[in-house]
Amino acid sequence: MKNCKALLLALIAGILLCITTACVPRSDNIIIVAADNGWDSQRFHNAIAKLIIENAFEGFELRFSTASTPMNWESIRNGDVDLDIETWPDNIATYERDMESGSHVRIGVLAEDGRQGIYVPRFVIHGDPARGIAPMAPTLRYVWDLPRYSHVFPDDENPAMGRLFGAIPGWFADAILHRKYMYFGLNNSFNYVRLGSEAALFASLMSAYNLGQPWVGYGYEPTWIMGRLDMVMLESAPFEPEAFMEGRTEFPLSQLTISSSREFPQRAPEIKDFLSRFRTGTALISQALAFLDETRATIDAAAVWFLKNNDHLIDEWLLPENAAKFRYFLSTK
Repeated sequence: MKNCKALLLALIAGILLCITTACVPRSDNIIIVAADNGWDSQRFHNAIAKLIIENAFEGFELRFSTASTPMNWESIRNGDVDLDIETWPDNIATYERDMESGSHVRIGVLAEDGRQGIYVPRFVIHGDPARGIAPMAPTLRYVWDLPRYSHVFPDDENPAMGRLFGAIPGWFADAILHRKYMYFGLNNSFNYVRLGSEAALFASLMSAYNLGQPWVGYGYEPTWIMGRLDMVMLESAPFEPEAFMEGRTEFPLSQLTISSSREFPQRAPEIKDFLSRFRTGTALISQALAFLDETRATIDAAAVWFLKNNDHLIDEWLLPENAAKFRYFLSTK
């Protein structure tokens, strides 16, 4: 009887130990903090990185700092945040200066082809026979062509003017886009409309697109809406830094980088090495974000789906032993 009681107590103790071990993070884990600045593509990259860091390596946990871009950037400079896994250098005024001073480190390049500018649905220019849509602006190619077609994009509140949707108030891109609007004289035939949020901007585009109605305004890649819709970016003069600041040229192709605090590479060298090889690209991520929007999956589930459907990337990002461990983890999902 005593032996039975002892066995039962040992069994209960073992179960409690297992539960405790499973539920409480290891106290010796290295905690890594990454920026969450609020946009979908960064959150998606964060979710992929978290899966890999916590399941292809031992002893790391990835957490997130939810704040604005300026606040998280200042935290990286101060060492309170370790990583920004999707940095848009063109939208951070001090990026180059901070890198030169050593207050942040550029670990890698996430994508070479981030784009932003003025977009229209393809059917506006080329039509869509399958939907019975005739071309509405068949010679529209450049930003400066827009005044000839202002009647195609009427402003509901003032039909004598066209409606051009600007970027999000407070974004650097919006300031440049408004300068472009003024430089090319679009103010004479278009009203410049700011909707106040990315969600509202994308909702206006999706509504017009589904109804086969014309729409013109700001867009950027990677985004879920560019992954779902067939859009055309209007051309402008080739990028030139000084002229760009006056709104005279196209936006530069944005090199999306992975940034860290100055201390991070020494704290977690194996994670730094992984992130130095962590590359995706705007087309691939736009498709993934479109899947996320269409299926209403959680961002973590979408990250698992993405990795299972792009298995070749695992070998590009990870050393063989880490890749094998991570594939085993994926096989359980």
